Amino acid sequence: MPNQFSSTSAKQLVTNSFKYILTGGLRIKDGHLPTQNHAVPEDFFGVCVASNKNIELDHYIIGQLEALAINNVRIDFTYNDVDNFNARFLQTLITKGFNVTLRLFPPADIAAHMNNPAEQADWRVFLATTLDRYGAAVVQVEIGNTINRKRWAGYTLHTFLTTWKIAHEEVKSRGIKLLGPNIQDFEPIYTIGIFKILATEGLLPDTQTDNLFVERVSEPERFDHRILKYKWSVLFKYNLVKKARILQKIGLDYGIAQTSSSSAFWALYRIDRMLTNSKQKQADYLTRYFTLLAASGALQQANWGAFICNREGLIDDGLTDAEYPALERVAHYQSADGVPNEYGRYPSFYAMQSLLNHLSGAQYIKAIASADGLEVHHFNNKQQQIHLAWTINGKVAYLSDIYAESTLNNAKITNRDGELLEKNTGLVCEAPIYLCWHKDWNVELLPTPALEKNLAIYAHIENVQYFKFNQNGWSGLMLAKDKTEANQLMLALHPDSLIAPQKDQSLRHARNVIWATEDPRDTTAQLAIKQPVRMYPHKAFLDRFKPSKAKRSWNGAMELLRRGVGTAQPIAYFEKSGDTSLKQNFYICERVAADCTIGELFTAFARGESTYKGLTPEEVYRQFSQFSHNMHKRGIYFRDYSGGNILINTHANNMLEFSLIDTARIHSFNHSIPFKLRIADLTRACHKLHGEGRQRFMQMYLALSGRQLNLPIKLRFWLYDGKVKLKRTIGRKGMKKLIKRIKSTY
Repeated sequence: MPNQFSSTSAKQLVTNSFKYILTGGLRIKDGHLPTQNHAVPEDFFGVCVASNKNIELDHYIIGQLEALAINNVRIDFTYNDVDNFNARFLQTLITKGFNVTLRLFPPADIAAHMNNPAEQADWRVFLATTLDRYGAAVVQVEIGNTINRKRWAGYTLHTFLTTWKIAHEEVKSRGIKLLGPNIQDFEPIYTIGIFKILATEGLLPDTQTDNLFVERVSEPERFDHRILKYKWSVLFKYNLVKKARILQKIGLDYGIAQTSSSSAFWALYRIDRMLTNSKQKQADYLTRYFTLLAASGALQQANWGAFICNREGLIDDGLTDAEYPALERVAHYQSADGVPNEYGRYPSFYAMQSLLNHLSGAQYIKAIASADGLEVHHFNNKQQQIHLAWTINGKVAYLSDIYAESTLNNAKITNRDGELLEKNTGLVCEAPIYLCWHKDWNVELLPTPALEKNLAIYAHIENVQYFKFNQNGWSGLMLAKDKTEANQLMLALHPDSLIAPQKDQSLRHARNVIWATEDPRDTTAQLAIKQPVRMYPHKAFLDRFKPSKAKRSWNGAMELLRRGVGTAQPIAYFEKSGDTSLKQNFYICERVAADCTIGELFTAFARGESTYKGLTPEEVYRQFSQFSHNMHKRGIYFRDYSGGNILINTHANNMLEFSLIDTARIHSFNHSIPFKLRIADLTRACHKLHGEGRQRFMQMYLALSGRQLNLPIKLRFWLYDGKVKLKRTIGRKGMKKLIKRIKSTY
């Protein structure tokens, strides 16, 4: 077959795309917000499936799909599948009555040479054989597999267009619904360019498909930082909803009636780079992702990725990341690995189960709150009104600030996985919740629902709940395993009864007083309480524009816990309403027992000691550099990373456990922090360390990010040393010492 696309170039593709963009093709008014009043298709939710040589796995998968109550599946099929287990499994899915999307594509090495007439003939034979056997029994056929990722799929622009033309002829001649071309991620320039070519040739699909991933943006709701970076991403507001709506608009502009997302997921290893509890976070993201797509009104269908997979599946195959196949499963989900008796459901399985139960075939009414940190979305089904609510990561809102009391009292509230929350504490957090009412109930909303200002929580902290505190002009938040324990803590730690001790009975008494008290839950343990007692004039002025010190300490600890960075377990914070002194606030946490601090270790090594408490400099530098690098990589700029705030406990084989205290100054990011901020932290941490030790530690730290110690970095340390010396001579501390010396002399 002659290659009619030989004159089509990448330059032409890009030129066509920019013409479309420059004439306003991507412009949608309020495109980042969902549209109102539209139906969520009954078959909106789907999942990608595969089996293996073990026929028992076919039965296992069918059972799990039925338990999930999902009927829409997509299966990959290529040349060697015609006579292997995938053909057997495909037939089983058809026999069991599933709505099957059959994705057909040539192997990557053949796709790369599709300009060869012999390869074209083989591709046509494969299509004809497969479509004649299964075409009438499947719902639709998708052609293409991550076509804009040559290293995965093998296509060049020319070879894909040739592959598509042959497939278009074979599929459409049999009256089968055609989906494609399966573009990876949101890449509108590529999408526009491809559709311009296909429209010109009369080769458009019935439904355009895109693997609409947003996992690299971290959260489903975030504006894409890859467009003008983090600081300016808010200008264009490219969140998931806007991306879906733009893809729909591009399709409609070229005459394609429907748009679907063929596959998307959050890989656990990618979540682990920033946060802890990755399995729970994956389930949160699944619910939030699909809800936003359903709310967008832009898609006909959306699929989760591999059904069974240790990295991104709804079911864990029991294998390790090292055993993941060489080719990404989004490009080819060739088979399910492992054996069924080692499989286990992830939390995301139950999240999907609950989502299907609530939203399949529902009517989307409107967004009550969206795109500003708090998401509340109103759906109706035949039986009830449903509000799905959550926040972006680490944030919190109170239900009492969103709904009238009578409305809350009559709501059935369930968690992300559909479990009834009988003792709901009235919080909305990053783990979505469902609020349901009878379809005729008058749901009364309060004006302008929003996030609680300047408050962070860790949603997946285990075995405890959050309890809102509001008494006698005091407000705050407490952590307890149940209401009984919360009352016990409240009785012992009520802020009206907290009185700071004298200096000689305190753990620290300077700008803040810190003291220990017995833990009412366990008399063998202690809690630490912190209260500001001294405010310098400039600080008093600046702090009026900030949250209280207690809330800042709480927030900092929560941000550390969310990222798996060691800190003392928070118990509560309290702050007095209308307090102009800025001193009526308390932060309470568990008191951390420590073997030593990093400051003590560094001071000992600076004195020339070869070991301190059995620890050598090399093992301390190595482990502390790893801890610091991990903290910075996870978005924490500590800002008070001094030796006394870094506690250490030593375990077997001199393994060090680090715990951070004094968390009020922390700045947190949803990405790794800039290098200059990393160095700002480390200049504080290493201040007491001698030059040779400092150099060795920094070499280890920098090596973890592929950097080397150089003069500009050393200069930062020298400047900090000079700053500290200056403060001790002519600064506030220096003046105090001078006055004290004068008084003692005279």
